Amino acid sequence: MRIIGGTAAGTILKVPKGFDVRPTPDLVRQAIFNSLGRFVIDAEALELFGGTGALSLECLSRGARSAVCIEKAGKHAQFIRQNARAARLEGGNYDVRIKDAFVGLRQLAEMGRAFDLILADPPFGEKNVNRRSTSFSQKLLDDETLPSLLKEGGRLVLGHTKRDTLEMMAPWEPVKTLKHGDSLFEILQKAA
Repeated sequence: MRIIGGTAAGTILKVPKGFDVRPTPDLVRQAIFNSLGRFVIDAEALELFGGTGALSLECLSRGARSAVCIEKAGKHAQFIRQNARAARLEGGNYDVRIKDAFVGLRQLAEMGRAFDLILADPPFGEKNVNRRSTSFSQKLLDDETLPSLLKEGGRLVLGHTKRDTLEMMAPWEPVKTLKHGDSLFEILQKAA
């Protein structure tokens, strides 16, 4: 696994052993960032369910002004910090926070923060045939705080498995869907 583009392109990213982390594959990240294009440059980015920090580090490498990465596991946050050092992207414009993603959302909202890009590739949920999804991806779409953290004209990039049919409701509207194997990435914006 490596950073695909920008100033840190080619930097190898360390991944915690085991099945606790499912990193966003290189080809998928390349497709995401090719689709985002200009939205990354000078953006303030937020990554939820950080894992390795690949999405937020990719943002910084490609010209984002700053990034916040939220990861619940302290062990994984250590890997994120190591990856930031290896990519020479650590510093005042990169903030790694160890906490539950939904707690982090509320705290950032209380601080009055807002972001141009919010990226999340949470753990996949169960298959949801004939019932509403209970996955982290659906919980993010249902979260009342999340829309207030996305600036006007910003983008939410949300990963989920194709066996997890998400229910999209206001204020979210789809811009584009990217497919790769069992993974889908929805690029969303707030409805005008």
